[in-house]
Amino acid sequence: MTKRVGIFVSGGGSNMRALVDDMDASHPATPVVIVSNNADAGGIAWAKEAGLATVVVDHRPFGQDRAGFEAAISDALDPFDLDLICLAGFMRVLTAGFVTPWRGRMLNIHPSLLPKYRGLHTHARALEAGDTEHGCTVHLVTPELDDGPILGQARVPIRAGDTPDDLAARVLQQEHILYPSVLRRFASDDLTPLML
Repeated sequence: MTKRVGIFVSGGGSNMRALVDDMDASHPATPVVIVSNNADAGGIAWAKEAGLATVVVDHRPFGQDRAGFEAAISDALDPFDLDLICLAGFMRVLTAGFVTPWRGRMLNIHPSLLPKYRGLHTHARALEAGDTEHGCTVHLVTPELDDGPILGQARVPIRAGDTPDDLAARVLQQEHILYPSVLRRFASDDLTPLML
């Protein structure tokens, strides 16, 4: 039974594109809808060109009403009968009210070797700490920020003279390898962490 996947993006959606491109006929999952909080997201434009269904729920009219925003997303998702959600650069923190019903069925990619550097500015923080390696992590989403069981990690060396942008570019290359590989395994019910 092919798993039905919704992918959440806020920007260009390069990780979303890597996931979609990997979901060929041999894949245990298929992309059903691309979701964004930003109508101008490059990922939404790409998804439309690729013939994928898209949903946009702008968070701004909801102000501080995060529950209202999440309820609107849930309502928009209902017709798609999703099995899994992949967060791929979705820049809104989701509350326990949204996450809990999806426990064990929502994945995220984060640009650090969790549990190090939850949150933002991970590349700069790794450099400031004098780390010798950095990377990315795919994990199951829980109500705690950038927490949850780790499904895979990819490591990159930190080189002398690296800037946060240098490091971000190298980590992003690994994200595009790691996330599709983890999703393919996860959708086949293989939860063994993949370490690259």
